[in-house]
Amino acid sequence: MDTGGIVTGSVSNRPSGKHQRTEPPSTTVNTSLAIFAVLSAMTVVVLDGGITQVALPSLAAVLESSPAQAVQVVSIYQAGLVMALLPCGALGEQFGHRRVFATGLGLFVLGALGSAMSPSLNWLLAARLIQGFGAAAVMALGIALLRFTVSHDQLGTAIGWNALTVALASAAAPSIGAVLIAVMDWHWLFVVGLPLAACALAATRALPQTPRTSAALDIVSVTANAALFVLLILSVQIAMKRPLLAVALFIAAVLAGTVLFRRESAKPLPLVPVDLLRVPSFRLSVVASVCCFAGQTAGLVALPFHLQGAFGQSVFNTGFYVTAWPACVAITALAAGWLSDRVSTAALCAAGGTLLSAGLAGVACWPETCSPLTLVPWIALCGVGFGLFQSPNNRNLFLSAPAHRSGTAGGMQGTARVAGQIIGASAAALFFSLNPPGMAPKFAMTFAATLALLAGLTSLCRGVGETVEQRQTSRRNSSDG
Repeated sequence: MDTGGIVTGSVSNRPSGKHQRTEPPSTTVNTSLAIFAVLSAMTVVVLDGGITQVALPSLAAVLESSPAQAVQVVSIYQAGLVMALLPCGALGEQFGHRRVFATGLGLFVLGALGSAMSPSLNWLLAARLIQGFGAAAVMALGIALLRFTVSHDQLGTAIGWNALTVALASAAAPSIGAVLIAVMDWHWLFVVGLPLAACALAATRALPQTPRTSAALDIVSVTANAALFVLLILSVQIAMKRPLLAVALFIAAVLAGTVLFRRESAKPLPLVPVDLLRVPSFRLSVVASVCCFAGQTAGLVALPFHLQGAFGQSVFNTGFYVTAWPACVAITALAAGWLSDRVSTAALCAAGGTLLSAGLAGVACWPETCSPLTLVPWIALCGVGFGLFQSPNNRNLFLSAPAHRSGTAGGMQGTARVAGQIIGASAAALFFSLNPPGMAPKFAMTFAATLALLAGLTSLCRGVGETVEQRQTSRRNSSDG
């Protein structure tokens, strides 16, 4: 039902029994201000990650640490993010999406202030972990809040605006970081986004109230969830240097995951959305998302090495060529969001995955004797493909879940994204470790193209399944008639 521009969902989409708290969504939402709150918060979170990555060499020098230690500034942020995504989604359903979203944004701001004032690397790492926890609430609940802010037939467009925001912030972050580190002190890296974060925090008052549940958060499950992801990240990071310890950590991660899934599988409102993963459309959207983000990340990691190695480009020229990718994601995202409200999302995702795969394969196979400018259409095709995939897949993922499970769906969507990014980056690193420098980028991009094509095929399977289900429903209705 559309009430004042808010999707409240049908009665069948709401929890029943003791898990429901009767608190309907607000009907007095300032839609524009609410959308601003979500998109500006998302901008700050994405900018923070990109700006910090560019500044790692400078941070290592200033803080008198090794490059490996400086990389922890990024990895601990990602660890905090992936540990907290699912718990933040569950907390949003328990206490309300708006409250948890605003609290997470406030925590992110405190972490940014702590990062800016850090006197040492250890203090900076602690502050970055806090930032990761706060960013998780923003990423987990952003689209969930959009679902309750706009009408059902506008959700795809709203998700397209979100994808556009993320793409633009991702494209701008390296340049902003480079300028800041060149003309100002490194502390400003963590301060530059605070004015926009403060505006977003003030605008959260316009966000809608959402239904709440009375299911309490399971501390044992939260601990197992954190252990699962931390152990997996650690095992990947040390796999090449200490393989035996990496295997041991991986086994420990599997045990933590087993405890988590067994504990949550019987719950009506689980932390890990086992209930939603039983829905084919939701499950396939998650799998496709992991594959697509892994393919994109592996491609983006390998592309600069390919441009600088095989085509002999400078760092500046490499940045210029790579910018075509996020720029085309931004251009395509809005159109894809609009189309996803009108065209089969499975078809759009299948087309997007195929185009991304074709772009990556084109870059990997393009003759090195040609001008690097001739690579730009292939790089742009990668951006068009990913932009065409992302918004429709996110729309389908959220609409495959009942409205009262939007928070958990958002946590799962964020987890799929970060998991894909970790897989893609780790796979690229493995290809660079095992192959000659001239061949490693090509192998990594070929692997990325395979993952992107797999994302498209998974989406195509989802479309076939939905068509069969629709036909069966139609036959049952005809029979009942």
